[in-house]
Amino acid sequence: MENVIQYFETIPSAHRSLILVGGITLFWVLEGIVPLFTVRYKKWRHAVPNFFFTLTTIVINFFLAFLLLKTADWTVANGFGILNWLPAMPLWLYVLLGVMLLDLIGAYLAHWVEHKVKPLWMVHLVHHSDHHVDTTTANRHHPLESFVRYLFTLLGVLLVGPPIGIIMLYQSLSVVLSQFNHANIKLPTKLDRYLSYIIVSPDMHKVHHHYVLPYTDSNYGNIFAIWDRLFGTYMYLDRESIVYGVDTFPDETENSSISGLLKQPFHKYRRPTTVGDAD
Repeated sequence: MENVIQYFETIPSAHRSLILVGGITLFWVLEGIVPLFTVRYKKWRHAVPNFFFTLTTIVINFFLAFLLLKTADWTVANGFGILNWLPAMPLWLYVLLGVMLLDLIGAYLAHWVEHKVKPLWMVHLVHHSDHHVDTTTANRHHPLESFVRYLFTLLGVLLVGPPIGIIMLYQSLSVVLSQFNHANIKLPTKLDRYLSYIIVSPDMHKVHHHYVLPYTDSNYGNIFAIWDRLFGTYMYLDRESIVYGVDTFPDETENSSISGLLKQPFHKYRRPTTVGDAD
């Protein structure tokens, strides 16, 4: 474990890029072998706006990365943050707690807030308005959302107090797990269900992408499934019943256009419907 943390303390940018590209490539291939839904769309054309928003996220995170480093160094040097207030423990437990708490604040909490605060929901819409969820959807975030998510990650670093090695490990796991649970892959039902007690599985997260409430407001987790079960936001829906998209923004042409998606957060708020209203 010590070697793992040392590696992530100084992980080269090329290796981080390899994790991102390698994850997309792996799950892209698996989508062709064991697809959940048969592909009835032009996959490369669908991926173009998603890759565009992946690039904007990378750029934003690159220019703000120094704040994470400075904050992490400050918390460690001053003994600030949850990890630094806990008694001594085995390294593996220290790392696990650090990753879990960063996932809670930087992913679960951020995601929950985006669904509950109307202006942030309008920004988050870009992610939900994908009509063909696959591994490329994982990184489909409006630049404004990338900035919001970054602020929550920074808050997590401040409150948790992890060293930079744990932060880089968390971010790497977050990227790969997000690509995994968005991937258009069909795992054996029992395997997916068992996985969903530990990590966010594909079937578990696809429920979150169902087009109407209350399913849209459920299963907010990214890495660990415990948070949804602990805070009562877990829901189940048979995967064959899932319909992707958002009921209030049904125009697939607009939702596939980079310019349309960039403008989406600035539309007037539209009240979502529930399953009963939609029937």
